[in-house]
Amino acid sequence: MTTTVKAADAAQFLSLVPRLLGYTPTRSIVVVPMTGGRSVGAMRLDLPDDDTVAKDDGFAATVIGMVCRIAVADGLMTVIYTDEPACDGRLPHAALADGIARTADASGLHLIDAFVVCADGWGTARGDGAGLRPLSELISATPAGVPEARGDQHSGADLPRRSPAERRSAAEAHRSLSTALTVVCGLPPESDRTSRIDPAALEAACELDDLPAFYESALRDNPDDLAPLRAALVAWCLSRPSLRDIALVQWASDVGGGEKAMEAQRRWEDGAEYPVDLAAVMWGEGARPDPRRLEQALSLTRHVAALTAKRRRAGALSVCAWLSWALGRSTHADAYARAATRIDPDHGLAQIVRSFVAAAHLPDWAFDRAAEGASDG
Repeated sequence: MTTTVKAADAAQFLSLVPRLLGYTPTRSIVVVPMTGGRSVGAMRLDLPDDDTVAKDDGFAATVIGMVCRIAVADGLMTVIYTDEPACDGRLPHAALADGIARTADASGLHLIDAFVVCADGWGTARGDGAGLRPLSELISATPAGVPEARGDQHSGADLPRRSPAERRSAAEAHRSLSTALTVVCGLPPESDRTSRIDPAALEAACELDDLPAFYESALRDNPDDLAPLRAALVAWCLSRPSLRDIALVQWASDVGGGEKAMEAQRRWEDGAEYPVDLAAVMWGEGARPDPRRLEQALSLTRHVAALTAKRRRAGALSVCAWLSWALGRSTHADAYARAATRIDPDHGLAQIVRSFVAAAHLPDWAFDRAAEGASDG
């Protein structure tokens, strides 16, 4: 359901932007695409570090290019958030605002207004503006009943807290599972130490016989109550690219998609080409996934990563990164991907996600349904 809230003036509009995003941006530019005078979501990008980048129109072209990918958009508003103060009454990052205005005009988009919220006030960067206004106006202008924004764009990316006892249980489960997999799959043991085979671990390992059913069952688990063996088996699968990619395709589609991805993986290993439509999912192309499934998968993998020993959690973290990116949360995606590459500098999926974030590349579906929410590019 879409909730419509009318902004009476500029201050009220600015007070609503953090609520639209769900957080208060820092060192950011927020782009609000418009159609027929109504907003269709919001997109956030990091402010360029180098002022010379902001002065040319390259970054502005990236901003406007994102708006152009929203078919219904006919205009936009922008808000720059910075911790810099105004200087002699001139708002910071005015050059960037001018570049966006030029590029929008060249693209046939109407730039309705461009605001700057800085350390000591706020104002418009369009025309002569109306001078620097106090930040207190943005607080008093918030309409009643609108949910409060919490934290900034980095908030919420920390892994869930799990107790030392839970992590020890998960580590023991991983050792038991490793022993069972040497029997079930003929894999080499992780150590030379001989261990008894835990029947429960052997039963868990047998779930690999029907991987799509296992992934779907794991998606229905309550992550807070995740059994140690279940967490260990999910972590084991996500640490292996061929099994991990099946999970991503399935969680972004359905069980049938997982079955197709598993068959495609088998054929690819025998020399066949990987189907273009399945590969497209990984690049953010094709039909929009059910965001509830992606949210469930992200919650699951965040808890799996939290329970897994740091040296073994790169796979789970990279999946957290991809799922966050698929949900339009590029800042979170980059945080997870960076954590993965600190463990494994050559981790392929983590590097891919980081390249997406660096290029401000969002999945196609982030633009198809922009009106349903906000994206963090």
